[in-house]
Amino acid sequence: MTAASSQLRQLRAHAARLAGRSIPALLEDDPARARDFAFQAGPLYANFARQRFDREALDALFALADAADAPGRLHALFDGEPINLTERRPALHTALRSDLSQSAIARDAHAQARAAREAMRALEAQLRTTGITDVVSVGIGGSDLGPRLVVDALAESALPGLRVHFLSNVDPAAAAAVTARLEPATTAVLLVSKSFGTQETLLNGRILRDWLGEGASERLYAITANAERACEAFDIPPERILPMWDWVGGRYSLWSAVGFPIALALGSEGFEALLDGAAEMDAHVLRTPPRQNLAFWHALTAIWNRNGLGLSTHAVLPYADRLQLLPKYLQQLVMESLGKSSRIDGTLVDNDTVPVWWGGVGTDSQHSFFQALHQGTQVVPMDLIGLVRGGGDAVGNAQALLANLLAQAEALANGQASDDPHRAYAGNRPSTMLLLDELSPRSLGALLAMYEHSVFLQGVIWGINPFDQFGVELGKQVADRLLPALRGEGEAEDPVTRELIGRLRG
Repeated sequence: MTAASSQLRQLRAHAARLAGRSIPALLEDDPARARDFAFQAGPLYANFARQRFDREALDALFALADAADAPGRLHALFDGEPINLTERRPALHTALRSDLSQSAIARDAHAQARAAREAMRALEAQLRTTGITDVVSVGIGGSDLGPRLVVDALAESALPGLRVHFLSNVDPAAAAAVTARLEPATTAVLLVSKSFGTQETLLNGRILRDWLGEGASERLYAITANAERACEAFDIPPERILPMWDWVGGRYSLWSAVGFPIALALGSEGFEALLDGAAEMDAHVLRTPPRQNLAFWHALTAIWNRNGLGLSTHAVLPYADRLQLLPKYLQQLVMESLGKSSRIDGTLVDNDTVPVWWGGVGTDSQHSFFQALHQGTQVVPMDLIGLVRGGGDAVGNAQALLANLLAQAEALANGQASDDPHRAYAGNRPSTMLLLDELSPRSLGALLAMYEHSVFLQGVIWGINPFDQFGVELGKQVADRLLPALRGEGEAEDPVTRELIGRLRG
């Protein structure tokens, strides 16, 4: 057992000590926690007072972060040290948006990012003068989810002239649904793939190239680290190709040229505001002591709920319809980063790592799975997310939305006793309240950067690498082997797969 594993197990002793203390009791014992367990970082406020730890358990959590040298590892991240050890490279997504390190590698990465943004501005200006009205961004995973979330969430801030659409699913019905509402002559296609070898992106790209018809190559653009392959496979000239780098992972890449769809939808100023919000959070996380650091609190709360309380899922519940894609985006960010069972040194972990992340938008979710949150047998910790200002002219609706947000957090924590067991609420359901000043590029950038840093800190404490994703490769490799069998050019080795292919082909 490693020292870190031993300390993680000590969290269970604190959880056992607190087992008889409900969230209302913790607040009664420590009335100042409603204020002391809350922080404001730029446009983002967070309150952790309804989590099931006390100050003594918090001391153990911060000692755990100190033992793992979490502040030092944060500096290593920003400085561009090769912390992605399994792939022997740095993870410099912070350099895409902030200039907080004096290391040569970080400064060079920041300069490359600035040059890429200049190229993005030039391409955006060119697209706005060619008669193009619609742009389809074709990518999958990290090349799709981040830009899709931001464009959807900030649609009210979109500039006129260019409409941005997204295509990721290899299901042909998805491509048909996108093209059905567009005109080929006024549509451009943006292919986003680091390697330019991603099967789903290339298949959809070929469908759209054929759909564009005559002169298709003049309306094709690419974002890739393999410009040569983009030129060969789709005849895209270098001046219409934006760069990607191996020091940025896909799920951390929306701040790079992968965010070009964001710049097309919001304009370059909107994209820069998104980066500024993230940079503001970067500065807070890097320069603020852990005890006052929002990302540390968020990460350690996640560690407590997973390793102290043994809770196996986590819900993300935004009370803002425009954030409906946030749970899906965070599923990839968190679960692809932390879904590991081996440490960086190759040894197997002997503690639980990432829980299953899921969620949905309130108030719709209150009429579906909230029943299980309130009265189910499994306790689900959650992030509840609201907007301080977000109602526009519909003040009554906005107030009702906030009332529901506050009411659910209170009811989940406090519960309600009843002589009728069917109407009894156990309460003691932990939640963190996150409030954005408003839904703007700056605030959304800060929120997403906070989650990135929380993920990194959890990885540091668990001793795992949050920047590789080897787990996504096996299924794709098997799919490549099965394609010939589906075409009738061979047989699958697995007996169940053989039976299924026979059924599909028959």
